[in-house]
Amino acid sequence: MLFRNDDLPAIADGSVTAALRRWKRPTVRAGGTLVTPIGVLAIDSVDPIEPVDLTDAVAGAAGWDSAEAALASPHLRRDGELFLIRFHVEGADPRIALRDAADLSPDELADVRGRLDRMDRRAAHGPWTRRFLALIRDRPAVRAGDLADEVGRERLPFKADVRKLKSLGLTESLEVGYRLSPRGAAVLAAIERDDA
Repeated sequence: MLFRNDDLPAIADGSVTAALRRWKRPTVRAGGTLVTPIGVLAIDSVDPIEPVDLTDAVAGAAGWDSAEAALASPHLRRDGELFLIRFHVEGADPRIALRDAADLSPDELADVRGRLDRMDRRAAHGPWTRRFLALIRDRPAVRAGDLADEVGRERLPFKADVRKLKSLGLTESLEVGYRLSPRGAAVLAAIERDDA
């Protein structure tokens, strides 16, 4: 479940505590969590709601001016059932602290390398993790589409792979493109040193 960048400050300050989505089946569940750029959201409830039952107050909790404005939105006029998702900010994004943890012990480094190796083995398009880390190091703040072209991948699958690196604290998203985190730079330097 993604949020528009414009909604994130209101979620962070607690003025938006709900979302409306049309789904064939929900992509989040009550009791789960969702990592977002502003922190971890705890999903409190995921309930179907009939459009006729959507009130201005509920639409307001989801960041809309009114129920009418919400239902007129193109992304809520798609196929699928209308769901109301209630959530609260549970804490900071754990990837933020992780990406600054650049002084890895030998065991931590071995764990990260093992995870990267597993990603490479599972990838239908072949090993990619070291190549993408080096690309992001060498081309920070370059559009994802341009980076994807350089490695012969479609933009969305490329971005999904970079998110896997981000989940390990190795990359950071910028306004445009990415950069290696201090942890990512340390991991890549250790890999290149060992592989030399």
